[in-house]
Amino acid sequence: MRFFLFCALALAATAQPRHGVRPSRMVIKNATVVEGNGTPAQSPVDIVVENGLIAGVGRVQPQASDVVLDAKGKYVIPGMVNMHGHLHDERGGAPMDFNYVMRLWLACGITTVRDVGSPLTKTLQTREKSAKGEIAAPRLFVYPMLGRVRDAAAARRRVREVKAAGADGLKIVGAWRDTLAATAEEARALDLPIAIHIGVEEANANHAIAAGVRTIEHWYGIPDAALKEGVQNFPSNYNYMNEADRFRFAGRLWREADPKLLAGVLDRMVAAKVAWNPTLDIYEASRDLQRAQTQPQFKDYLHPVLEDFFRPNLENHGSYFVNWSSTDETFWKENYRHWFRAVRDFASRGGLVTMGDDAGYIYQMYGYGFIRNLELHQEAGFHSIKIIEQATLNGARALGQESKFGRVRAGWSADLVVVNGNPLEDFKTLYPGRGIEWTIKAGIPYSNTELMREVKAIVDNAREKK
Repeated sequence: MRFFLFCALALAATAQPRHGVRPSRMVIKNATVVEGNGTPAQSPVDIVVENGLIAGVGRVQPQASDVVLDAKGKYVIPGMVNMHGHLHDERGGAPMDFNYVMRLWLACGITTVRDVGSPLTKTLQTREKSAKGEIAAPRLFVYPMLGRVRDAAAARRRVREVKAAGADGLKIVGAWRDTLAATAEEARALDLPIAIHIGVEEANANHAIAAGVRTIEHWYGIPDAALKEGVQNFPSNYNYMNEADRFRFAGRLWREADPKLLAGVLDRMVAAKVAWNPTLDIYEASRDLQRAQTQPQFKDYLHPVLEDFFRPNLENHGSYFVNWSSTDETFWKENYRHWFRAVRDFASRGGLVTMGDDAGYIYQMYGYGFIRNLELHQEAGFHSIKIIEQATLNGARALGQESKFGRVRAGWSADLVVVNGNPLEDFKTLYPGRGIEWTIKAGIPYSNTELMREVKAIVDNAREKK
């Protein structure tokens, strides 16, 4: 009895975590831990955090000087890795405070973001400030965008410029076969991994695989590479530059892919170690527009600049819902069934599946879209334990950082999410205000309550100005 009284007094005497302040040593007590490597939860477990790293995972007795977080009855999962983020500071040409984006990411348990295509200089500066703990932000990996260039020489020159600037990788959008090959060859020589958004291009997934890209984004190029005729059955008046056309008929693509040819594409991806980052959330409005337009978080947390950008307007990328019909939604529902099956088949063949939200487009808010991905991967048929792995360690693997973060293990970065609830049973516990109490990035604890209070203040201020 005296021992238990001593333990209770010791816990009472220790300090509690402070929002945004990294303690030299912190102990998370009595947690149920999901390591992130595809193994089941374990409890009770204590996690010792020292100077931003996980120093131990087991059972320990806190010292009087420790910061202690009592996680009895709570789950701890690794900080999540968003493999397709955009650090937007504007939408449709209207300025937007990018602290709004970073706080939403953290509030949704995201501690690492691969930024694919934001302005290079500003994003690199933000990466450094985040690494130093000077701002509340996830860890950033910067992949600037390389659009369609004139020729192979221009592609090589641009890759060298990106490397010299300090980028971590490269995102390709739109490519001819010759410029893709030249870009990939130069990037490989400079150790710059490539994420590719293929679209309806001369190059498809087969060419991207042969070029040695690291990840294929969304799903463009994968079913395209499995078309018997080599081209989708577009109507004669189709215009790719008209996004209403582009996305309407994108919803009819998967049904045209030949299963045998598709299996070959997936096998080649696996053999070449090309990961798939499907971003299942970002096109969901296409199959259920009303659901997308009436999400409950919009009431308090939707930035007015983002709200304006989401309204149907063919001038804004992704705001293509002009005369969107029940027929379009029906095709997209079928599209999702094929897409789900392909992602699950890819994983069963040994492929690496990651997650990214591509938020800031198509009615998806930053962070919220990422959590929605977990639910959609569940709908696709994955077990919840594997989904946590896809959202955490698989992202670290695709970034070549699997020995540094993405799991709850001694020696790894202290990127942790403390959840009041069981995310393995209900991923909705990961939405802000539902269950996440603390997001810890490199040992810095961020209170979910404080993060969302800051988000709301940014939104309220922007609404007042508008």
